[in-house]
Amino acid sequence: MTIDSTLPNYRALSPAQRLAHLSKAVGLDDAAHAQLAEPGALPLDIANGMIENVIGTFELPMAVAGYFQINGKDVIVPMAVEEPSIVAAASFMAKLSRVSGGFRTSSTGPLMRAQVQIVDVSDPYGARLSILKHKDELIELANGRDKVLIGLGGGCRDIEVHVFPDTPRGAMVVAHLIVDVRDAMGANTVNTMAESVAGRIETLTGGKVRLRILSNLADLRLARAQVRYSAETLATQAYSGEDVINGVIDAYLFASIDPYRAATHNKGIMNGIDPVIVATGNDWRAVEAGAHAYASRSGRYTSLTTWEKAKNGDLVGTIELPMPVGLVGGATKTHPLARLALKIMDVKSAQELGEIAVAVGLAQNLGALRALATEGIQRGHMALHARNIAMSAGAKGDEIDWVVKKMVAAKDVRTDFAIELLAGPRHA
Repeated sequence: MTIDSTLPNYRALSPAQRLAHLSKAVGLDDAAHAQLAEPGALPLDIANGMIENVIGTFELPMAVAGYFQINGKDVIVPMAVEEPSIVAAASFMAKLSRVSGGFRTSSTGPLMRAQVQIVDVSDPYGARLSILKHKDELIELANGRDKVLIGLGGGCRDIEVHVFPDTPRGAMVVAHLIVDVRDAMGANTVNTMAESVAGRIETLTGGKVRLRILSNLADLRLARAQVRYSAETLATQAYSGEDVINGVIDAYLFASIDPYRAATHNKGIMNGIDPVIVATGNDWRAVEAGAHAYASRSGRYTSLTTWEKAKNGDLVGTIELPMPVGLVGGATKTHPLARLALKIMDVKSAQELGEIAVAVGLAQNLGALRALATEGIQRGHMALHARNIAMSAGAKGDEIDWVVKKMVAAKDVRTDFAIELLAGPRHA
């Protein structure tokens, strides 16, 4: 079915009304609707099988970001996150992007690395060539451990060998198995393959194999997105579009040269990406690790995005980072809401999921940079955060909106001010 990702006046609706709109927009059946309508979508017996020492479940708010158009296709994006302003900012930037055709994305194949560490090697460069000489044999040995993956068109594709001739423990050789994991995240697959070749590598090198494990720096499994905004689109009542564009570029350049700024800049990008990863049951820690390592690949930690001015004056943004996500295995298959999140997005491959995630990250990044370059990050963020402050101060029901309105009008969003308001006379 064709999905319309525009969500007009969505924030003004009740949660039940939003869910009804979503169910109709993406074609959810009654069972799926019921899963989202009530808490407890993750049964305790399933949770107990997922990790150790289970005592219950922990819930996060689950929302959807609207207006995303990716490669000409409308996508409603589920996001599981506790921080206010994230969903609103991503949705608004996605809405503005539609004027110029939305986001354009691409990705590399789903290649993951398994590392096999070899120590106690007297001739590390000779060991490297011995491994490469028998590369085809080792690839066949690795592929013998996962016939299902081979049947799906995946499998070990290549072997690289890296030499570290002078470590505190002597020479070290590290073999990388390059594995096409198809629509899986791939950790279990590549770890098993690394185990399967360890003995033969010891025989070939005369060394001792230690670690046999995947690398979370998935630099062969990249997702990319780009977007364009005209000055007219970005103009506000207080700022011209050209001023906004220049401010965004200055903010980006700050992150590109200063690691202290880059850490916060990239955290903002991951504010958009992580909620998509969490909502789909993927390993957000692996994505985070790979992203920050990739940001340091030049030897200096820098921005994961770029923002430039096109010849016609448009603002052009790009992003590229490792995206080791899957549609099969792990929590993605066992958690009912993770499966439902994939259904809502109508994704057909892990690569498509990764591309959606980086598009959201790019939108989120611009939302933060635009706010920083104009009114400041606190005005919009704190206005949304005010509801949390009001509730933490004890506001209930209609009191919440009244306290929020008062704090925002006073530009004073603090718990003690909210308590003071609640202790005074009430007004509509």
